[in-house]
Amino acid sequence: MKHLLLIFLLGITLNTFAQDRAHFNLDETLAIQGYDPVSYFSGEAKEGSEDLAVTYQGATYYFSSERNRDAFIASPENYEPQYGGWCAYAIGANGEKVSVNPETFKILDGKLYLFYNAFLTNTLKSWNKDETNLKAKADENWKGIVE
Repeated sequence: MKHLLLIFLLGITLNTFAQDRAHFNLDETLAIQGYDPVSYFSGEAKEGSEDLAVTYQGATYYFSSERNRDAFIASPENYEPQYGGWCAYAIGANGEKVSVNPETFKILDGKLYLFYNAFLTNTLKSWNKDETNLKAKADENWKGIVE
């Protein structure tokens, strides 16, 4: 009986993690297209290495150095991209999940925001023009998406 209860609880836990990541911008399980989430906080988007990978709640992150990997392990919530790694502008403007260019980003209040940037459209520029309003809308829209 104890084994059945353990299997049941494990199933609920795994299902919860899967649901938590269902709305995240992942390539299978790879987050940020393999970019190192910690590197953004030093002002540069760096590609990570599969050799320095960490899986956190169903998402796999690559790191450019052991130091960055260890910083992430110590406090992953400080480095994960906002809005599941989708374009912050699109989440704020209309609640849509739009892919990003991992080299187009902004650190705001200690959080990482990613943006779409292709075909002569850089949504970071649009975000910067109305950041306060768009961030408030994005926060509200994201709550609706994940609920």
